Amino acid sequence: QVQLVESGGGLVQAGGSLRLSCAASGRTFRLYNIGWFRQAPGKEREFVAVISWSGSTTYYADSVKGRFTISRDNAKNTMYLQMNSLKPEDTAIYYCAARGVAYSTYYPREENQYDYWGQGAQVTVSS
Repeated sequence: QVQLVESGGGLVQAGGSLRLSCAASGRTFRLYNIGWFRQAPGKEREFVAVISWSGSTTYYADSVKGRFTISRDNAKNTMYLQMNSLKPEDTAIYYCAARGVAYSTYYPREENQYDYWGQGAQVTVSS
């Protein structure tokens, strides 16, 4: 079982930066691919980025590529999402999620492929 807790959200002006953290409990966290998703008001939850269990492979949604960076520190059981050049359209609740398959080489963008979810962190970007 893995429990995930996001932190680091807040209010920032357009062009600014924020770093989200996702702290995990459970020894198996380091074996799983981890993703970030977001849900804006009135919209469906969408994929943002995913990182492999080793940290060597990452994929991003086109809307954040070049601005966001996903990373992880397995020694600290923590994953990060560095968000730069933020835009008002990045305003959303951000969720981290773990795919509960050890050493997987599958990096899904569909939320139904993830087994464990955090409670979410609000990010608001003002214009």
